[in-house]
Amino acid sequence: MKNIKLIEVPSEIGAGTRGASLGVDAIKIAALDFMSNFFVNFASEKVEVENQLLFEPIRSPYAKRISGVQTMYERVSKAVQDSLKANFFPVVLSGDHSNAGGTIAGIKMAKPKGKLGVIWIDAHADLHTPYTTPTGNMHGMPLATAIAEDNKENQVHELDDKTRAAWDQLKSIGKIQPKVLPEDIVFIALRDYEKEEKALIEKHGIKVITTAEVRRTGAENVSRKVLRYLSDCTDIYVSFDVDSLDSSISRGTGTPVSNGLKEREAEDLISKFMQNRKICCFEITEVNPTLDKENLMAEIAFNILQRSVNILLLN
Repeated sequence: MKNIKLIEVPSEIGAGTRGASLGVDAIKIAALDFMSNFFVNFASEKVEVENQLLFEPIRSPYAKRISGVQTMYERVSKAVQDSLKANFFPVVLSGDHSNAGGTIAGIKMAKPKGKLGVIWIDAHADLHTPYTTPTGNMHGMPLATAIAEDNKENQVHELDDKTRAAWDQLKSIGKIQPKVLPEDIVFIALRDYEKEEKALIEKHGIKVITTAEVRRTGAENVSRKVLRYLSDCTDIYVSFDVDSLDSSISRGTGTPVSNGLKEREAEDLISKFMQNRKICCFEITEVNPTLDKENLMAEIAFNILQRSVNILLLN
């Protein structure tokens, strides 16, 4: 049985659409609507955020609010590292996906000798860098920081010295880089990415499992295949961006994309992963209730969260 710790990170400075900072509270409201006392059952920690930066002018157009993201990486990585060292299983509920760069850093800092695998359940690759980004939004960059990739072969922008220095610091947080090897990443339900990211996926041969494959072969087979692929990793982190779900149900997220997973497919898949003892951290991200009239996205996220944690408690 695992000791669960909930780490709440209501930060949205990496997103392009406003509202993801309210995602954690929306999930709590969903729990109340289901008359669940889930949120009083576990130790929890709320990480301080830098959302006041949203009201300030953007100084680094190719890495928006990077100084704040840097601060968040430091805080999130410390929370995750401390939890793991105290023998907790960190379940991270975060606003936007840029925070995952901090989560990965925290796992690596707690387990510097380990080999970390990443299961990235997301419509997007999040492999952009300030050199390639089409938007400058940092929730499109966390995996690039984790593999310490600039992708200068596909460079589109020239960076100013300050942005370059901040980006280099982001990649080397915890004084470890890279934190993950590209061959130890598996994308699931990936379907919306740019040519610069595609070039990296092809260059490194990163594993991609499509929605169609999940649907065709089922959660059991996909989870077995993924875990076999990551079999030489000592620890595995699962990051679940709710936009991996189909846009028909994922309206309550900033970047919905069609042809995604059904709620049950995502739930079954994540549940299967949670049965594996190598899984050391789970993150749910990008719930944005301001885009969602019925709080449906948060309800789906809560169902997945509750089922996943119940499985962790059994293992």
